Amino acid sequence: MAKLYFKFGAMGCSKTAQALITRFNYEERDMSVMLLKPALDTRDGADMLRSRIGLEAKAESIPADCDIYAYYTARHLPGQVVIVDECQFLTPEQVDQLSQIVIDYDVPVLCFGLSTDFQTHLFPGSRRLFEIAESVSEIKSVCKCGKKATVNARFDESGNILYSGDQVVLGGNDRYMAMCRKCWLNRRKEQEAKGIFT
Repeated sequence: MAKLYFKFGAMGCSKTAQALITRFNYEERDMSVMLLKPALDTRDGADMLRSRIGLEAKAESIPADCDIYAYYTARHLPGQVVIVDECQFLTPEQVDQLSQIVIDYDVPVLCFGLSTDFQTHLFPGSRRLFEIAESVSEIKSVCKCGKKATVNARFDESGNILYSGDQVVLGGNDRYMAMCRKCWLNRRKEQEAKGIFT
């Protein structure tokens, strides 16, 4: 029985690498994989997924107004699997469409992404996945202090952690760092003690 999977974690926990490894594992068993990513994610180009460890593959770019169910229906192949990277950028409606693919076509849909933004608020796509995915699992990452990282800290050009701003600002290690909540809050106190309010 196919399922809708949500595999989430903080920045730097190898989500994209795991998505690409999963793709390889299915293709090695002669299964067809539809690899998708939201069009909003342009860090590595419009149609490329690239992990920090060097794995990469072409992906189909999905705009926010795309009906993923209709898109899949027009292109699906027997035995196909759907893998979505950066799924936090999907709309709740698109997550529902992915769930309908699982129900109607009995194919697994595996979604990889962040759960929360730099302010520790859920992304809309991630919230919907928590609500309806049949399988939810965390990909763990570690803070510099050695504790489990849960916060995607965003930095400005001066190295200060930002605590306000737009929910979506694309970036990698140059702009974000996974931290535990304690270190994130301590850093905020240190900045405020210096008169830095970001």
